[in-house]
Amino acid sequence: MNSCLTRLALIAAAALCAPLAHAETTQDEQAWINLTAMGPISGDVVYFAEFQPRMGDGISRLDALLLRGAVGVKLSRSATLYQGYAHVITPVDGGRDINEERSFQQLNLALGKPFGGELSSRTRLEQRWRSDGSDVGWRLREMIRYEHPLKAGSDAVNALVYAEGFVAFNDTDWGARSGFDQLRSFVGAEVGLPGSSTLELGYLNQTIDQTRGRTRMNHVASVTLFYRH
Repeated sequence: MNSCLTRLALIAAAALCAPLAHAETTQDEQAWINLTAMGPISGDVVYFAEFQPRMGDGISRLDALLLRGAVGVKLSRSATLYQGYAHVITPVDGGRDINEERSFQQLNLALGKPFGGELSSRTRLEQRWRSDGSDVGWRLREMIRYEHPLKAGSDAVNALVYAEGFVAFNDTDWGARSGFDQLRSFVGAEVGLPGSSTLELGYLNQTIDQTRGRTRMNHVASVTLFYRH
């Protein structure tokens, strides 16, 4: 398992460093809180709903607020397909807030239990509209997630890592540029709560390509509560 994790770390490092080798990087400390409710609606029809404030600028002000929800269908025990919508508010100092609307399609897959843990993926295709432009931006997001119990036979606390890459398909008049958009890498723990709910705590690195040789790197304290019923 150690050699596998080492290879994954090297691949992630290479993917991150290649486009950023000559970039000018700005950095920020942030805190993201994610409250998510999820469960069945009827039969194989399920839903999730998220409320996610993000604090930035040294965790001194609201950087963004995301409201996101989706309805899905369980295609099998290992696959669920969703159609969703998100509203994103980005405050602007001394100006009008930027509002973004997103429609998205999402496929969640359980990929098995290698090395005694659980491997899964999330593929999300987004269509994005923003209040400071008229174009529609298309973006693909791919997440690979792995969790492993810290104590054999117990799900009380799991080590958790994931990586999510973003690729934009087109340029827009509000600033999106086709190609690599950002990479998010997380390391932390998943803590079991009563029922099947969980709490995830850890460090998230968000590296964003702002084009023209400029890169933004956010160091994020991430807390996510999943309420499952």
